[in-house]
Amino acid sequence: MPAVNENDVLVYKGSNFFRQRLLLSTLSGRAIKIKEIRSSHEDLGLREYEVNLIRLLDKVTNGTVVELGETGTSLYYQPGILIGGQVTHSCCPQRGIGYYLEVLLALGPFCKEPLNAVLQGVTHNDLDVSVDKVKTAALPILLKFILVDDGLELKVVRRGAPPLGGGEVVFRCPVRRHLRPLQWTTWGLVKRIRGVVYALRVSPTMANRVVDSAKGVMLKFLPDVYINTDQCRGSNAGKSPGFGVSLVAETNEKTFYCAEAKSCEAGKGEITLPEDLGRECAMSLLDEIARGGAVDSAFQWLLALWMALGQKDVSVCIVGPLSDYTITFLQHLKEFFGVMFKLEAVTHESEESDDESDLPMSNKIKMTCVGIGYVNISKRTL
Repeated sequence: MPAVNENDVLVYKGSNFFRQRLLLSTLSGRAIKIKEIRSSHEDLGLREYEVNLIRLLDKVTNGTVVELGETGTSLYYQPGILIGGQVTHSCCPQRGIGYYLEVLLALGPFCKEPLNAVLQGVTHNDLDVSVDKVKTAALPILLKFILVDDGLELKVVRRGAPPLGGGEVVFRCPVRRHLRPLQWTTWGLVKRIRGVVYALRVSPTMANRVVDSAKGVMLKFLPDVYINTDQCRGSNAGKSPGFGVSLVAETNEKTFYCAEAKSCEAGKGEITLPEDLGRECAMSLLDEIARGGAVDSAFQWLLALWMALGQKDVSVCIVGPLSDYTITFLQHLKEFFGVMFKLEAVTHESEESDDESDLPMSNKIKMTCVGIGYVNISKRTL
């Protein structure tokens, strides 16, 4: 439901896009009220992982006010000041660490102190992006806006499969006074494929079978393919068995596309064959490459956020077909910051043919906006 402004408090109904609204409220400083949260469900109100997200936001801010209705079906959230610093957080096992990590990645550059977060929980699940995907495909996007890699790091200390997790990652993010505008309209050709296959509390041969299967597909298209195996043991293997794969394609323009696949949770679903898993991930990566654009489709919304918060200048980027999540995020950006994007379908003009033979660029979208000049007032300039 669209927001209703009640004395500068944005009012929403329902539980959809809960994370988007909390994130943009924290960045904009605007209070929000969310009503009728799963009011028609048997299990009313906020889920455990949503309350867990609120706790994380409270840790990285100072002065945040949260009021929850008696039945949990209404929430008032008044964000405090972003402080960052040292944070340790146990993530709810219902969601992956990636669910929380993406929020910290969006907030990190605007904190008062450089963010040094230790997140514990499930590193790979079916609902959220994995920590590997954030590391390989999302961090390079932020580097485009901050230019200097002075402390931006994501380290996987331990992996953890659902349902018990047991994984741990360390995320460090430098602070910036402002983000630079970005012009990113070319993404180049894929020059190499890299990947990692992890095996947690299962036979190491599982990982090798996944590698062989994935390489069997990718080598038909590209000779430079290398997939590493991470055969974790002991405490580094988490608390539950599982295995999976993450593949990343790098272009000659420093664009990264990522795809991933994992085995079914122990005791649920059909038995996952390693050969099927490797083939599935490889085909997903080929689909992502076919969509094209300057960023991986899972992180279009992060790109839009940083474009909108950049300096008061024009930012332009060409992406693949917009995801539903990104479309809703653009609507929320307008409600919280008043930023509107100009979206144009892009066609590719052949240099050797007349205009009538122009080829569509697989529904590429040119995103253009003028940044609001968002300034991190806590970051002093020399």
